[in-house]
Amino acid sequence: MPTLSHMTISYQPGIVPSFTVADRLRKAREVTGMDQTEFAEHAGLSRAGVSNAERGESTPRRSTLKLWALASGVPLAWIETGEAPSPDGEGASVVRPEGFEPPTF
Repeated sequence: MPTLSHMTISYQPGIVPSFTVADRLRKAREVTGMDQTEFAEHAGLSRAGVSNAERGESTPRRSTLKLWALASGVPLAWIETGEAPSPDGEGASVVRPEGFEPPTF
């Protein structure tokens, strides 16, 4: 068994994986806990279309990506770009338009 004196404690940059759209589509479906058949039915897509998209055999249209995002609950921006939308910065969703604040009494 190695002792602490034999271990190196130094910073080494880690590897940041780069995911393709196909990878992100598969991961988004997996978050739902559904298999491809169940997800296809839930999203209104064909099972072959889901399989082809997840394997990178086809490039889904934006309308398909939107359906995928709605069905999985994963942000469309992440599926398209791999970057999560900022919760309070650019791209943040507006909960209530300005001027529609509830009255405070």
